[in-house]
Amino acid sequence: MLKEKVMLKENERIDIIPGSDLKIIQNKEKFSYGTDAIFLSHFAKGKGTVMDLGTGTGIIPLRLYAKDKVDKIYGIEIQEEVAEVAKRSIELNKLDDKISIINMDLKELPMKFGKSTMDTITTNPPYMKSGGALVNPKENFAISRHEITCTLEDIIRVTEYLLKPLGKFYMVHRPDRLVDIIYLLRKYKIEPKYIRFIQPKISKKPNLILIEAVKTGKPDLKFYEPLIVYNEDGTYTDEIYKIYGRIGK
Repeated sequence: MLKEKVMLKENERIDIIPGSDLKIIQNKEKFSYGTDAIFLSHFAKGKGTVMDLGTGTGIIPLRLYAKDKVDKIYGIEIQEEVAEVAKRSIELNKLDDKISIINMDLKELPMKFGKSTMDTITTNPPYMKSGGALVNPKENFAISRHEITCTLEDIIRVTEYLLKPLGKFYMVHRPDRLVDIIYLLRKYKIEPKYIRFIQPKISKKPNLILIEAVKTGKPDLKFYEPLIVYNEDGTYTDEIYKIYGRIGK
């Protein structure tokens, strides 16, 4: 009955979003969210009007709404098919008045939205530089992982245009791009304020970073304790259970 009601397509399924009662439509053959989106949505503090750049299937807007009950969230996604899945997830949760999915190239956002109109911007961007790694032959995976349709600088430049003064920017990325990230944030007057490294285990090197930055903020960079995903025996750490809303399980 549920599948017929929401008109699921081939290979699609409905999952419960971790830490909430909301639902999301996913398709493992095409695109589904990863742990990096969960970590970012937990780390970010949604406030006022929020925009998520490269929203994919809408996991970050849905998690931010469930957690922070923000006024309005815009999810920007260039891939038409993926944006359509995100829209159906928003409709499934009856959140059309709170979350809007917009299918467009984020580089064109200054033509649609006014300058300094966003309180918070989040992004889980493509990690790989163009030409920096083998490209997945499936286009949707390639666009999500490689800087094909936009670069890191495109994202930060658009963020500077859209963010209000003292507005906050949250990003998840790879540690090997940290120098690029800080350089570009400074170039566009978005000051990095907090960094948190994510390590698979305490004995392993970080493989992700979370960054909070403030437009026109004063220089004052701080580091949180690293987030450790697994105990040495392979079980999740207590903090991961809390992030996923499974305390005590």
